[in-house]
Amino acid sequence: MAQKGVDLDQETFSCSICLDLLKDPVTIPCGHNYCMKCIQGFWDGEEKIHNCPQCRKTFMPRPVLVKNTMLAYIMEQMKKTGLQAAPADHCYAGPEDVSCDVCSGRKLKAIKSCLICLASYCEKHLQPHLDEAAFKKHKLVEPSKNLQENICSIHDEVMKMFCRTDQKCICYLCSVEEHEGHKIVSAAAERTERQRDLEESQQQIQQRIQDREKEVKLLQQEVEAINHSADQTVKDSEEIFTQMINLIQKRSCDVMQQIRSQQQTEVSRVKDLQEELEQEITELKRRDAELKQLSLTEDHSQFLLNYVSLPPLSESTHSSSINVRPLRYFEEVTAAVSELRDKLQDILREEQTNISLTVTHVDVLLPDPEPKSRAYFLKYSCQIRLDPNTAHRRLLLSEENRKVMFMIQSQSDSDHPDRFITKLQVLSRESLTGRCYWEVEWNGIVNVAVAYKNINRSGDKSRFGYNDKSWAMSCSPESFSFYHNSIKTSISARGSSRIGVYLDHTAGVLSFYSVSESMTLLHRVQTTFTQPLHAGVWVGHVVGVTAEFCKLK
Repeated sequence: MAQKGVDLDQETFSCSICLDLLKDPVTIPCGHNYCMKCIQGFWDGEEKIHNCPQCRKTFMPRPVLVKNTMLAYIMEQMKKTGLQAAPADHCYAGPEDVSCDVCSGRKLKAIKSCLICLASYCEKHLQPHLDEAAFKKHKLVEPSKNLQENICSIHDEVMKMFCRTDQKCICYLCSVEEHEGHKIVSAAAERTERQRDLEESQQQIQQRIQDREKEVKLLQQEVEAINHSADQTVKDSEEIFTQMINLIQKRSCDVMQQIRSQQQTEVSRVKDLQEELEQEITELKRRDAELKQLSLTEDHSQFLLNYVSLPPLSESTHSSSINVRPLRYFEEVTAAVSELRDKLQDILREEQTNISLTVTHVDVLLPDPEPKSRAYFLKYSCQIRLDPNTAHRRLLLSEENRKVMFMIQSQSDSDHPDRFITKLQVLSRESLTGRCYWEVEWNGIVNVAVAYKNINRSGDKSRFGYNDKSWAMSCSPESFSFYHNSIKTSISARGSSRIGVYLDHTAGVLSFYSVSESMTLLHRVQTTFTQPLHAGVWVGHVVGVTAEFCKLK
């Protein structure tokens, strides 16, 4: 009998209050069974009216509870044969869960949904799908609330087909009616193909995640490097400025000491002379008194006798007058120090500008977004002037040195060291750094280029695009090609008679555009520029070929 009990629904032997197996089971008058403690606790919470928690039947007075010995015996046997407690509360389906379509009463959570049966099952009710041969071909998936979406709204059939023409799932009847003649495959076949696309997309996404994680790590290292460099530079600059301040203070002390020393020397000289003059005054006063006394002698013979015996007056060792300059002794020193201050201010002002420019030139090479419209490109427009000293002798420059034309006759006899000797090309005066944009109107066959200034001036390797110091877009009515270091890249896009060139020197970006009603990218270069660049142009060996750097507003 116990073994038969194991086959019964476990909920039959569970207390609906604690959801556990019945303990000390009691049967109340309506026939429902509870744990004695559970139903007593439930009724203890009520004041007067006592009812059944399941059927809500009321009892007056409160029933006397007596243990159901038969049911208690059965429960003991059930425990010995392996019957477990009723499902815990978290096994029941909540508002957000998919519930079992077979469970009656309080439904359990579904663990699988069947795409053939269009039903969801808890662990117990799923068992036939796992054990019975009739269900072996059924497709089990994770629990889904949207199983009805797999049913055709027209024919009420499972949609097992996919129409590639209309890109939608359909049932078999749809495939022979509404979608007749369309490209139809099974949903499984379409899933297989889409799965391959999905896996490729996943691989691409994962690769991009790895790339971005590497970039984030590099950027973090860049932040640490910037902070370390800035901290070290602040420390070094503070030490250098302190050294300069100490040097100025030392020079100040040296000058003060020198002034005081010279002050003492000159004061000592003046005082020595003053003392000599005061001694001479004293001697002169004594002699003046003697002469005054002699002049009062009444005896002529005595006067003459004493006068003859007087020693001669000694000559003064100093000039009769001392030339005193205006009271400006050390003022010239003040003027010299002031001049030094002014020079130092000029140096500091000039060097401060240089230092500030050096600080602002510190630039992390982050990718800046490239302009998308011509109006935005024009924000970076620059006026290009060609350098006559670089132009091949058979090139004529005009339009304020913006236009170049091939001429049969030589246009210059000068042998300037910057002049191109072999190739019919010319460079701009202006060096290009930062972000720049310009446009070239052309006809015939030309190369629109950028190059370092130290590109060779003669030889086959001096032509724009045929060395590692220049980049050139070759333009002709038939085709466009890009050249760098003698490597040719064919351009499939159709070009126009106006070429736009965008340069972001810091980011290492060089882009060539065909400019007409819209802008079409012809070719983009991503590299590292090690020197300032110059715009340039090469023209074909045909009379009438021209290239003109346009005036841009």
